[in-house]
Amino acid sequence: MPLTNEISGFLYKNITMLGERSTTEIHRTEDSKGIAKLKSDAKAGGDIAAVARKKLEKRLGRSVVSKKNYLKKLENNKLLDE
Repeated sequence: MPLTNEISGFLYKNITMLGERSTTEIHRTEDSKGIAKLKSDAKAGGDIAAVARKKLEKRLGRSVVSKKNYLKKLENNKLLDE
């Protein structure tokens, strides 16, 4: 069964949230201090989400990232609410 764009977007957003939550929990558990440690924690959280995404895509037989749910890089790295 092909994923609709709505389901694919839902999965992609939840995988992103998994990475963010993983990073937060690592920070809290390890009482991280300093830029280097925080950066390392963020990398670990992102890696956790990446593994989850790859396993899901393998099981589904398709990508959960699409042109419709991919956030394009903004001009000059401006924040969305600027």
